[in-house]
Amino acid sequence: MTLWRQVLAALNDQSLDTAEREVILARGAAHLAARRTPQGQRTTDKEVMAIAFEEFGILLDAHQARIALRSLNPGMARG
Repeated sequence: MTLWRQVLAALNDQSLDTAEREVILARGAAHLAARRTPQGQRTTDKEVMAIAFEEFGILLDAHQARIALRSLNPGMARG
């Protein structure tokens, strides 16, 4: 299943447990943050946390955001 289908399912499927839902939405937020970051700059955990809240209505901590960034690309994350 593609990331965006997983994100839509996580937003709509109340049967998912909270931890699983947060992981999926964090990955979606990391992907959006990476796409919105200007070329040549690194995406930060703060950007991921902001997008997770603004787009998906969830609060991530910095650790969750860094893990989500690393899942996309090990070299992307910085604090």
